[in-house]
Amino acid sequence: MPSFIRRGALTAAGAAAVVTAALVVAPGAIADPATAGPTVPPRVEVEIPGPETGTAAGSGHTLVPAAGRDRPRPKLSAAEAAEDGRVTRLTGDGTTADRLDIVVIGDGYTAAELPRFQTDARAIWDQTAAVEPYTTYRGLFNVWAVDAVSNESGVTGDPDRATVRDTALGSYFWCGDIERLLCVDQAKVDRYAAKAPEADLVIVLANSAKYGGAGYNEPSQSLGYEGIATASAGNPKSGQVAIHETGHSLGKLADEYFYPGYPGYEQYTGPEPADVNISTLPAAAIGQQRVKWYRWLGETSPDGGTVGAYEGGGYFVKGLNRPTENSMMRSVDKPFNLPGTEAMIAGFYRHAKPVTAVTPTDRVLRLRHSAEAAPVKLTGADGRQLRLRWYLDGKELPRFEGRTKVKVAHLAARLLDRRVHQLTVTAEDRTPSVRDPRIAATMKSSVTWSVRF
Repeated sequence: MPSFIRRGALTAAGAAAVVTAALVVAPGAIADPATAGPTVPPRVEVEIPGPETGTAAGSGHTLVPAAGRDRPRPKLSAAEAAEDGRVTRLTGDGTTADRLDIVVIGDGYTAAELPRFQTDARAIWDQTAAVEPYTTYRGLFNVWAVDAVSNESGVTGDPDRATVRDTALGSYFWCGDIERLLCVDQAKVDRYAAKAPEADLVIVLANSAKYGGAGYNEPSQSLGYEGIATASAGNPKSGQVAIHETGHSLGKLADEYFYPGYPGYEQYTGPEPADVNISTLPAAAIGQQRVKWYRWLGETSPDGGTVGAYEGGGYFVKGLNRPTENSMMRSVDKPFNLPGTEAMIAGFYRHAKPVTAVTPTDRVLRLRHSAEAAPVKLTGADGRQLRLRWYLDGKELPRFEGRTKVKVAHLAARLLDRRVHQLTVTAEDRTPSVRDPRIAATMKSSVTWSVRF
């Protein structure tokens, strides 16, 4: 049986084997002695970050307890309870239905340290928004900070594995006996994430400068968010690890790193993976069969080099190919490659819409009214913006293209029959970073108002 599980590859039979084995561990990991005994506690799969001294984005996956590791929490004081669970909007001005909502929760911050958590939460978003395609599409996001009051400052396992802290989320290093693996209590995370208006993605910031993180990349069964990324607030490199994890949760991307010399991962012999960024096929076959990243073959990628098929990926040295030599899904100091960027944009638009209504749509607009919409502002270096087009009863009104507001009085000649008509604005993102027409079809949305003379 492999020593760790590739994301998304666990079959029903494999799951049964895992329960029997109690724990599947990554290279170099040791089974957690706390799991010994006849009762197997609930476990979840997480990605292990790569070593601090290297550039590897990760070092495999392992199963860990869903619960945290801390002392029983005494009751908060009245003053602490008043601050516990408070929600702050850090950025974004859209409704939760129209934006991708990121919820940042701190752990190991006492009530007195909550102002520093707010600063740390803004910093992790600034790090994320500095990486494309987040930079261009930062307008698609709402970012919320949820205050979690811990009784002690810091988290378990820092500075050493004997240290135990009483924290709100039960975060701890040395998870699965791996020092840099920073795990949390998922039930406690969910209780705080539920306080935000919406959660599409969750980031947990530990009050620590110790390098570490983890990627919980399976969708939440209770709240529906895409996954949890953990990171140390005080370590500059662990923020990049969190961004890599969003490549899994939002982009649905596979890992592009591999393990030279590790038994069992010399040669992949399985079927073609479903992941968009790894393949058993060489570049020529990808192009001939028009599959995977064939639309990007031969293009220069942001992470350097040319898109092709480079041997090694999905943890295997041979048998699986990746699109470029060294992207974010292999090394945390690199940007997403072209196929990865396209997949991330697709993930953004699964949760966000490019245009929202400013004028309410629940009433009939008359001549004295205006229909106003708010398109997302793109902030990329190319200065490109969304294309806005207006329609009346499905017929385009070319003279209004690009406008965010249309006065109903300007349509008076078309409304003389005094019937109720439908005025629609459509916003479309025609970025060259997306070539798959199926993804492009998801990158537009409309707002419709009823209007009459």
